[in-house]
Amino acid sequence: MPRLRQVPRAEAPPDVQTVYDLLFGGRCPVAEPGTATGTPGNWWTVFALVPDCFRHAVAGFAFYRSPKRKLDPRLRELGQTRAGFLRESQFVFSQHCKASRDVGLAEEKIQAVASWSGSDVFTPAERAVLAYVDELVLQNGRVQDACFERLRAHLSEEAILELTYITALYEMHAIMTRALRLEWDDVPERIVEVAAPPAAKGGDFMGGVGKGE
Repeated sequence: MPRLRQVPRAEAPPDVQTVYDLLFGGRCPVAEPGTATGTPGNWWTVFALVPDCFRHAVAGFAFYRSPKRKLDPRLRELGQTRAGFLRESQFVFSQHCKASRDVGLAEEKIQAVASWSGSDVFTPAERAVLAYVDELVLQNGRVQDACFERLRAHLSEEAILELTYITALYEMHAIMTRALRLEWDDVPERIVEVAAPPAAKGGDFMGGVGKGE
């Protein structure tokens, strides 16, 4: 379950209810969860706790989908999908694999996003985008000059700004869904101690290694 309370349809403001209706077909998404893509839908119901936050996020979706954008939607989705993978968000990665298909990205490229650096299916522009996204996310924005110049060779300055903003936005969503255990990121911590067998003695697991015979 999400770590925060979900807002039922009856408690949501009218504009939030309108979005609920678009996604859930008039159902209360708390009482009857489930979206067309198979997710529970609790990202929406938790964000509705703060309607201004909900509206701000929805406005972000409208921004990146606007026909005014200079950035090729396929490059945009590469960035969002890779950011989800790097931040280990099953939700963001999975949803943007689907969105990548919607904008016409080839299936072989979607399947190669996780290991793009060793793949030969991407164009030079796509490789420049993926390298830039890796440094945005993994190096916390410490993008090297050489990486940036390779990106500049393929994208306009306006498109670079859009790519940077949208990728960073979806890195944030990846972090938030993991922190709040939303959607496909509602999973227990997997890095935990694994108990030793009952017969094991002591706590020094390397205690017998390196001792003289």
